[in-house]
Amino acid sequence: MVNDDLTYVNELLRRFGIYVYDKDMKNRLSLMEMEIRELYKYELLTKEEFTRAIWIIRKRG
Repeated sequence: MVNDDLTYVNELLRRFGIYVYDKDMKNRLSLMEMEIRELYKYELLTKEEFTRAIWIIRKRG
């Protein structure tokens, strides 16, 4: 099982060629959440991947 940290979210996004860079952590987390929601909306992520990623982002925020 992958660690419950932003590495998991970054690896998930990277699978689709998405890289999120922002100096401000709050902005970075917001952008990550937006991208994760879009991927889930188009059924590119499983419900488990989506739920875990959102949980990690919210935990960090």
